[in-house]
Amino acid sequence: MAETPEAVQDLDLARPLGILAGGGALPRRLVRHCQRTGRPVYLVAFSGHTDQASTDGVDHIWARLAAAGEILAWLRAKGVKDLVFAGPVTRPSLKELRPDAKAARFLFKIGAKAFGDDGLLGSMVRVLEEEEDFRVVGIDQVLGNLLAAAGSYGRHQADQQAQQDIQRGVAVLRAMAHLDIGQAVVVQQGVVLGVEAIEGTDQLLQRVALLRRDGPGGVLVKLKKTQQEKRVDLPTIGPQTVEGAQAAGLRGIAIEAGGALVVDRAIVTATADAAGLFVVGLDLGTDG
Repeated sequence: MAETPEAVQDLDLARPLGILAGGGALPRRLVRHCQRTGRPVYLVAFSGHTDQASTDGVDHIWARLAAAGEILAWLRAKGVKDLVFAGPVTRPSLKELRPDAKAARFLFKIGAKAFGDDGLLGSMVRVLEEEEDFRVVGIDQVLGNLLAAAGSYGRHQADQQAQQDIQRGVAVLRAMAHLDIGQAVVVQQGVVLGVEAIEGTDQLLQRVALLRRDGPGGVLVKLKKTQQEKRVDLPTIGPQTVEGAQAAGLRGIAIEAGGALVVDRAIVTATADAAGLFVVGLDLGTDG
């Protein structure tokens, strides 16, 4: 599957974009894209979460995760109306958050929903749009080619056992979806070796490496949750995911076409080909 040029889905390039940056390479890719297209861009870096490199060459602010008042005031001063969430953030405890007055009011409003990612992120988007007058856009509205496409990403294919493991993984994730736990599962020969929770996919792969069974390796399956706010926190894979799957002794990765992000698609494909792993986008229809 060939790499396609980055497509601009949100064509209003005059509107400044504010990036709420987690870890990884996605924030840097968004910054570079905005700079190439001439879109004004401003980045909020979160202490303990955002990579230092993401702030290079871009107007930015460092802030605590729950310093909502400071963050929103800075964004407004820059004329930002559009916001995009990019990169993973490890959820801290309420004690670690030390929310400011605005963040405390936000947490009070969402109440019990703060205990699940879907409820928390969905409520956060509603507050930002309905009460704070921002517009939250999905990464795919800025970088359209990041959405996973259906089909194989390289020359390796899933055999019958791997296909059965993929089906098992899809069934497990769909059964878990209403519990708002995680987006990934590893299945080997029909056995669930591990389910993603708060640790994230990289740590899940490290954990299941110690649990693998003899025989054909397992499969990592990643799907969006059924009630998920699609503009934030879509399942994501990149070259590091492929490397982690190889180190864990897996045979392949299955992601949801149209419901997951693939960062550095050409590198993902080349890495998978070199490692002997398959990567496949699953067409799950409108009910996935």
